[in-house]
Amino acid sequence: MTTDTATRTLRVTEPRKVERLVAGRATSDGDGVKLTRVLTQPLQSRLDPFLMLDAFGSDNPDDYIGGFPDHPHRGFETITYMIAGRMQHRDSAGNEGLLENGGVQWMTAGRGVIHSELPQQEEGVMEGFQLWLNLPGKDKMSAPWYRDFGAADLPRFTTEAGVAVTVIAGESHGTQGAVTREATAPLYLDLHLPAGASFEQALPAGHNAFVYVYRGELRIAGEQVPVQRMAILANDPQSDGVLLEAAGETRALLIAGRPLNEPIAQYGPFVMNTEQEIYQALNDFRDGTLA
Repeated sequence: MTTDTATRTLRVTEPRKVERLVAGRATSDGDGVKLTRVLTQPLQSRLDPFLMLDAFGSDNPDDYIGGFPDHPHRGFETITYMIAGRMQHRDSAGNEGLLENGGVQWMTAGRGVIHSELPQQEEGVMEGFQLWLNLPGKDKMSAPWYRDFGAADLPRFTTEAGVAVTVIAGESHGTQGAVTREATAPLYLDLHLPAGASFEQALPAGHNAFVYVYRGELRIAGEQVPVQRMAILANDPQSDGVLLEAAGETRALLIAGRPLNEPIAQYGPFVMNTEQEIYQALNDFRDGTLA
């Protein structure tokens, strides 16, 4: 575990550098929900197994009140993390849940699900993230799965340097996350760093990784990563992790995973391995047999 600066022994001896910084693209989805698409389709191969990261946040109800009415998915998983506001989930598999501050909704679409995510508030701040995680070809037609995790259900720890860590997936400093996946081995951490604090995380050299700063600013291997920027971490066979340093109070997501190295065929909410599988998904949706 990280301790104070005077006595800290680094677990990471060869930290990764920043390959490049990415600014998200402002867009809208669902029924006009305004959001920033941080991980876009052109980055899917580079950040395999991750397909998309959206950041949404507004205190103007007009930006989010329409929510995400019924829409289909097939072939991947969605992880929705709310840090402010409330969102109601319903799906064709009979699942229903209310996602509130600090909670996570993890849904495996598998062979197909139709769901909605609708705000349960008419005023105030609505803020969070949605991450799309690919499924290996052998699991794309698996049965759908869903689970809500309230804020109190998520594993957390605080380092001796005062960094508060929420472990949504994977493992960090001996703390196992809420969800594990054998094929993609995802790591998903929410980090709250006090001013002057640092945090290190071991990462397998072959895993793709990125950091998204949503409050404050980080320094990674000497490079500044400002707010609302994604830092893609370089893949170096000699590296064994990442070291994050915060001058001021900072909040960031650290996400990493094992690449599937499979073809990616995407058409909107369907992500498969071939175009033929996409055509089949469209036919199934049109015929009412997707879910």
